Amino acid sequence: MPSDPVTFPHAANYTVFLSGPPGCGKTTLGVHRVEHLLDRGVPGEQILILVPQRTLAAPYYEALRAPEAPAGSMVTVATIGGLARRTLELFWPLVAEPAGFRPHYPPHFLTLETAQYYMDRVIEPFVQAGAFDGVTIPRPRLVSQIIDNLNKAAAVGFAPEEIASRLKTAWSGDSATLRIFDQVQAVALAFRQACLKGNLLDWSLQLQTFQRHLLPLPELRRYLLSGYRHLIVDNVEEDIPASHDLLRIWLPLCESALVIHDTDGGYRVFLGADPEGALALGKLCRERVVRSKSYVTTAEMEALGAYLSTPFLKGERELDREIHTTAAELVSGEDRALVPPGGNHRFHPQMLDGVADEISRLVMEEKVAPGEIAVLAPFLSDSLRFSLIDRLARFDIDVRTHRPSRALREEPATRCLLTLAKLAHPAWRQPPPAADVAQALLQSIADLDPVRARLLTDIVYRPRQGEPHLTPFHQIVPEMQERISYLLGTRYDDLHAWIDSYVDETSGEEKPEELDHFLSRLFGELLSQPGFGFHRDFDGGAVAANLIESIQKFRRSMPSPMDDGSSNPVGESSSPESAEPGAVTWSLAQEYIDLVERGVVAAQYVSSWQVRPENAVLLVPAYTFLMMNQPVTIQFWLDAGSRSWAERIYQPLTHPYVLRRDWPEDELWTDENEVQARDEALGRLVLGLTRRCRQRIYLTSSDLSEQGYEQQGPLLRSVQDILRARRGEQP
Repeated sequence: MPSDPVTFPHAANYTVFLSGPPGCGKTTLGVHRVEHLLDRGVPGEQILILVPQRTLAAPYYEALRAPEAPAGSMVTVATIGGLARRTLELFWPLVAEPAGFRPHYPPHFLTLETAQYYMDRVIEPFVQAGAFDGVTIPRPRLVSQIIDNLNKAAAVGFAPEEIASRLKTAWSGDSATLRIFDQVQAVALAFRQACLKGNLLDWSLQLQTFQRHLLPLPELRRYLLSGYRHLIVDNVEEDIPASHDLLRIWLPLCESALVIHDTDGGYRVFLGADPEGALALGKLCRERVVRSKSYVTTAEMEALGAYLSTPFLKGERELDREIHTTAAELVSGEDRALVPPGGNHRFHPQMLDGVADEISRLVMEEKVAPGEIAVLAPFLSDSLRFSLIDRLARFDIDVRTHRPSRALREEPATRCLLTLAKLAHPAWRQPPPAADVAQALLQSIADLDPVRARLLTDIVYRPRQGEPHLTPFHQIVPEMQERISYLLGTRYDDLHAWIDSYVDETSGEEKPEELDHFLSRLFGELLSQPGFGFHRDFDGGAVAANLIESIQKFRRSMPSPMDDGSSNPVGESSSPESAEPGAVTWSLAQEYIDLVERGVVAAQYVSSWQVRPENAVLLVPAYTFLMMNQPVTIQFWLDAGSRSWAERIYQPLTHPYVLRRDWPEDELWTDENEVQARDEALGRLVLGLTRRCRQRIYLTSSDLSEQGYEQQGPLLRSVQDILRARRGEQP
């Protein structure tokens, strides 16, 4: 890595805008800058590292936690949302009443999951009254897209009352949808009023309150803008306009600043990223430094990225002979940068067989470490994940996966843990289905196969009077014990004994143990031990940790009773909190389980991004890989013929481009705009992937997709141009 060429003279307000492609050492220079400030004696509390997403701060965390790091006060690492939250907690008495909250009660900050919980309760009367009757998306997506509209409004800086007008003005489809946009805004405003009433702050309300009521305060400016004298702002192109607005105020006031910008970035546009606004910050800095040399990839890989992305970023153009020659070299010779689709893979499983065989060859023959291999797809379905993990397991090659923003219920580990929770709490009177119990036993007992899991469930699981009940293994007839095996039976008995003991412990208590405490005990005392399913299951363990953290945040976000006796500011609970004697009481744990079973989208957990097993093949969606910002030696691009590489997720109730700051309010969003946006997104994606690959990219494809459709997407057509160039043909 380079030595630091960016110098900061001992002058007041010296700001530097550092730009360049990924892999040129910009973040390394940012880390060196922090270390230099600390070595110079600058107190850590005067240094702020601002990132758009906490996971992108991993290099800074590693440097600050290293044994050789200077001792002393801690450096602050935050996002714009984190800054808003910590300052709101500190200055709450000054802003609560002007912002419309109840000033005599504390704020309750919501995560993405708890915001969905409250939004779902707000939207229920609207749905019952016939709203959204023409919308065919599932209820959880309906909820998350309305929340996304509020987040976009706060990120861009317009009022929530403008959501419908902005969407309607750009809409060029049927007029019936205009009514849906009005309903979206009505629900959003009802949610906002309920949050104000209950002192509930979701991400959008935190940011809006910070911008409108907190930032103008002199006390805040003295604390924040004058307190942090030195700024390091990384990946500024992935941040939102609200963050850029704050930097426009901050840069002229700070003592020093290093603003780091990735050229051709902006992968989080669908989350509100503003690459153009980030580039404009360079005009506010006293010095601009451009780096171009990559310390990650090769010149051939850079040429490949430029060739593949140019048609999408700049439109169709005439290719000259020099580019044809370069393209031919990229796919020929022994050390080629691009390995095009090979073989006759008509069906999707055949393609996966070829990928597994080639990964095995790379590991066994070329001695490539599995941790240096990434398998990328536009979307990572459960079936694709299982199929590839199963194939690589035959070669004793481990796989690690990460799929952020999935519904919690879609993770097998989540379903297993919550099923065991129902079995351990018979007072809930929620016996799980037999299929869920069989799946839980399969997941929690090592070496148990699906057939014996179902057989064991049919024998030992018997709900009685609305309560779940398990019988011990020794009560099974000997013939069935032999079929299941005594080894697996012993492990089941350990699980049964643990649950039975827990039921005995808590049966006389008025208030059972909190759900997160219960799952922590169950995981630590039993499921993570040898002989049980989570002992060597890293992904399952990560899901369990995230689930426990999610439950903790859900429990802590519940407001205390207000002065008027209302603890439910956004509607009644699905069951009364107090019931008649002898009736079933609906607990907070059951509220959470009901939320998960309705399909809540998971929040972001930093541990899922940062903690990972060594020497395992990485299997992730392509955009997730980009935001991990970690290069690898070999990449496999699955389903190169799929149109999903260019298409964005269908979002009928929101629009990531129309709700941007730079979108003209009186302009329609047309098919031409859609094609241009898809091309630009694909071009940036291809550039980003090639710049994070050291040696070689394998493109794989099958004639028929996983769902059985013909595949001929734009990415595959671009690769075919290279193959024609290799043969001397005109594309």
